[in-house]
Amino acid sequence: MAEVITYPARCAKRTILLLACAVIGAGANGQESAANLQEAIAGGDFDFEFRYRIETVDQAGFDEDAMASVLKSRVSFRPLDIGNLGFFIELDNVSYIGDDEFNNTRNGKTDFPLIGDPDGTHVNQAYVDFKNESGYIRLGRQRINLDEQRFVGGVAWRQNEQTMDALTVVSNALPNVSLSYSYVHGVSRIWGPENGIPTDYFDSNTHLLNAGIDLAMGGRVVLYHYAMDLENGAALSNQSTGVRFSQTVEGEELSFPFNLEYARQSDYADNPVPYESDYLLLEGGVDTGDMRVLLGYETFGGDVSEPQKMFRMPMATLHKFQGWTDRFLTIPQAGVKDTYVTFTTGGLTLTWHDFNSEAGSAHYGSEWDVSWQYAIGDNYTLLLKYATYDPDTYAADIDKAWIQFTATF
Repeated sequence: MAEVITYPARCAKRTILLLACAVIGAGANGQESAANLQEAIAGGDFDFEFRYRIETVDQAGFDEDAMASVLKSRVSFRPLDIGNLGFFIELDNVSYIGDDEFNNTRNGKTDFPLIGDPDGTHVNQAYVDFKNESGYIRLGRQRINLDEQRFVGGVAWRQNEQTMDALTVVSNALPNVSLSYSYVHGVSRIWGPENGIPTDYFDSNTHLLNAGIDLAMGGRVVLYHYAMDLENGAALSNQSTGVRFSQTVEGEELSFPFNLEYARQSDYADNPVPYESDYLLLEGGVDTGDMRVLLGYETFGGDVSEPQKMFRMPMATLHKFQGWTDRFLTIPQAGVKDTYVTFTTGGLTLTWHDFNSEAGSAHYGSEWDVSWQYAIGDNYTLLLKYATYDPDTYAADIDKAWIQFTATF
């Protein structure tokens, strides 16, 4: 088995203590606060979000097309702080408008293509904060989005969000440095709230350490180490150590954004397969202010000779990357190389992907993605979105379309 880096497990308590001291040491946060719980509740704020979406899937191999008409209703409540203590709770309900003519992984309708939005009501977030001007300590069910969410994220696109039962310490006490550490006890996944296959909940013993540094010369460097022990998903357990550099070079009329990232991953905890794999991102483009073109190359390692030795991302926001048809939510055995071009102007986004194997020379296929978003005042948003994947040697031909309306109050 590959060597296990034990730093997070050995130093978790020390890391929490050091970051907590940095947070607490700066003194009170100076915000207006309530004198007691009754006053905090009476002065608190409610937020409401309603997101209605029609999603259709036309997939080769199925006689029937899938259509989901789904409403997510969210209510959030944040009382006034009591001194340095803050509280937050958020409830989500996912309901179907009409028949569920799709496979949601819970309804047994396997004659239809998959649309991963099971219905039900659950606590999306519920946590307590101890905070001041230098950061915070957070305990409870919470959303954790790290950097671009390539390794850890909330999967906000799906109607059921992914949130973590965790202890998080965040400190900004050092100039130009942000530090965060999370111990994740459990992962509430998008497949809930009912139990089933895939599982709705990962029992976890996970450590997430992330340090961001703003450079004097411009740009930002992020160093991270994520050790994911998923007790009821041992084959997905992994540890990844990486570095990301981002900078935008400003010209007189144009700017040039670019991102470089590399990570090394290996098996961790009770993963039965010893492996090592690499991740690489090269991304650059040009921005006029009204229009942006971005060219990218992203690769995840694989192995054609031995099974289950490909890169894993069990806690990532996956729909955001490598095409909206979700053909690569799980990295193929031979890995994947994604060469892409994204054009953005106003509310319009257009992306082309070309997919190849990382090991060997297979051409998987290509994909077009297009979306248009329009804000109607301050409270309403309309989104139209379409994606089509044309296979060569991997997965099936598929077309997906979405019409979404969001109201927030």
